[in-house]
Formats: sequence, structure tokens, C-alpha cells
Amino acid sequence: MKLPDKPGVYFFKKGREVLYVGKATSLKSRVASYFSGVPRSTLIEKMVKESTKVDFEQTDSALEALILEAQYIKKYQPAYNSKEKDNKSFNYVVITDEDIPRVIVVRSRELEKKRSLEVKYQFGPFPSGGSLNESLRIIRKIFPFLDGKVNKNNKTFYKQLGLVPENFDREYKRNINNVKLFFEGKKKKILNSLEKEMKDLAKKERFEEASRVKKQIFAINHIKDVSLIDESFVKDIKSTEGFRIESYDVAHTSGKEVVGVMTVLSDGAPDKNQYRKFNLKEGNNDIRALSEILERRLAHDEWPLPRLIVVDGGRAQKNIMEKILEKHGVFIPVVAVTKDEKHRPLKILGKTEHQKEVLLANNESHRFAVSFHRKRRGNCTLIKRSLHTS
Repeated sequence: MKLPDKPGVYFFKKGREVLYVGKATSLKSRVASYFSGVPRSTLIEKMVKESTKVDFEQTDSALEALILEAQYIKKYQPAYNSKEKDNKSFNYVVITDEDIPRVIVVRSRELEKKRSLEVKYQFGPFPSGGSLNESLRIIRKIFPFLDGKVNKNNKTFYKQLGLVPENFDREYKRNINNVKLFFEGKKKKILNSLEKEMKDLAKKERFEEASRVKKQIFAINHIKDVSLIDESFVKDIKSTEGFRIESYDVAHTSGKEVVGVMTVLSDGAPDKNQYRKFNLKEGNNDIRALSEILERRLAHDEWPLPRLIVVDGGRAQKNIMEKILEKHGVFIPVVAVTKDEKHRPLKILGKTEHQKEVLLANNESHRFAVSFHRKRRGNCTLIKRSLHTS
């Protein structure tokens, strides 16, 4: 059976019985890993031997694969999902039954104990806590919600953090309903509702609100969340997916012969086969050049997304990269390396546990950009001389 290099869920079956349900950012790679000869746990090896068939269902994103995985685990209650993880350590997403509902993650054992917790909706079980939290972080950027109680004193503070919508009274319940629909796997229903709302707002000339809804529609349609990797997979085979860092830099001569580069570190080491060069528009300053590079890079869906992005510069360079990523619905941390007058690193803007790797990535992109620019400038000089002599 040919599996796609796309996100989705897969099923190990024995006849019609579902033995195991898993999620994947790449169905092709994930399922192939079970038959690669890499040592696995005894339980997983037993499951693979017992199975007679592998089925799959493709999704648009890893986030949707995570949600679908939970739905199928609940539906089929596969034996090996239960054996692999204690049922009481599964995670659930709960929407509380309060005047101002909250969205929280609760473990199965805690759900049983919290009898005072007013639950309106619950979704799960989710085997992977880390992936679930990352999913909620992405969803929360699109539909802001609260996970702590709000009152008149802290509502303004939450608004400043972007954790609740601007028009709280009108938009918050709609956001909660959309979070509910998302976890029910009803993305199309959300999009249809938002499209209608956007058109209604535009007719009423409430253009600022219509623009916010348009951004939500764009973000839902462009969720790219390769960071939602299968944690059990990483632990089991000691990670063949790697921690990818991409670093970007620009070089030019007073706005001419403008070039840019992307360099890649995989698990802390330069991966030169994945380095990329960009010839950029004349007259670009560093900010516009970085914008052009990232826009062109994000057009390549076949390139794996990084877990961290590094740029050479300061706050302005960091901000423009974050703005473009948000526009495309891609939520990847960005750090910037500021330099002194001799181009020596001064500090890193943005939180990261990978400072050594960040500095190496930044050094690689600067070296590669300078090298590419010298070659480009040399070629331009040769062409001008050739034209002059002819």
C-alpha cells in the first residue's frame, strides 16, 4: 500500500479489529518506521506481528490528525493504545460550564476526582500531553480563550496579552464555540460560519472586525504544524525527525547585488545539503529582503518546517519574520542575534534553550551570505567588463 507524505492517522488492524491508532506528520515515514528494523518496545513489536493490515486517513494538518486520533481511540478503544499508556494518564480537553467558559487540559485521573469541576464539553483521550498543549497554543492564537478565571480587574490585562478578543462580550462565546467545533473535527462548519460572518460585517461597513475574521479564516486554512510530532515515536526510536533550526541573512552593496540565504542545523550540526540561496530584488533593504526570503521559503511545502528560526539583526528583523509567519498561520519561535560594529554577537533577542546552536546557525548564515554575495558581485563585474569590451 502506498502511503502519502502527508499528515493523518493510521490504524494497525487484525482483520476488522483495530489494534492501534496513531497520528503522524508524515504517514509514509511514520508507518515505514515500524518496519525499518529499528529496535522498538516489546509491546509495539508484538502489535506489528499480530496485525494483518494497515489503514490510514489523511488530514490537512498534524493538528487535525491529533484531534482525529483522539476521536478514533474513543470510538474503537484499541487494545494496544490502552496497553501502551495507563488510561488514567490520558489527557482530556475540557470546556467548563461557567458564565465565562474556560478551556483547560485535565488528566483522566484528575477528571474523576474533580467532582466540583463543571464540565460542559470534554474531548479525548489524547495520549500525548506535549502535542496537545502545542495544539491548544496554535488554536488559541486563532480563537483566543481563557484557561484561568477572568474578572473585571484582570480582563484588560488578558486583552493586552491577546488571550481574549477585543470585543469580549460579542466574540468570546463565538470563539469558545469554534474551539468546540474544532475538537469535534468540524473545520468546514467553522469556515462556512466565518465566511458568512465576514460578509455580514463587510456589508455593515464594520471593516476592522471583518478583517479580524478574514485573518482567522486564513490562519485555519494555512495551519502548518510540523512541530506536533509524535512524542512516543521520538522516545521509542531516539528521534529520527531531528531538531531543525533555520537561519536567514542578507548581503548587498548599497542596495545592489542583493542576495539572501537560508542555512539549516539538524540536531546542532550544519546540514549543508539543505542550504538555499536567493537572488533578491534590487533596492531591497534588510527588512524587505528578509520578507522576500521568508515568503519565498514558505511557498516550498516540500521543505520541512523548522522548530526555530534565527535572523541576523534586531527587534525590527525579528518582528517582520513573526508578522509573516503569523500571516501564513505558521507558529514558529523566532530569535534575533544583535551584533556590535565588528559584527560580533552581543545578545540574543527571544527566549531559547539552544543559545549555542543559535550562534552557530547565525554564523553559518552570515558566512554563507558573504560568500554568495562575493561570487554574485564577481559575476556581475565580469559581465559588465564583457559588455564594455564588446
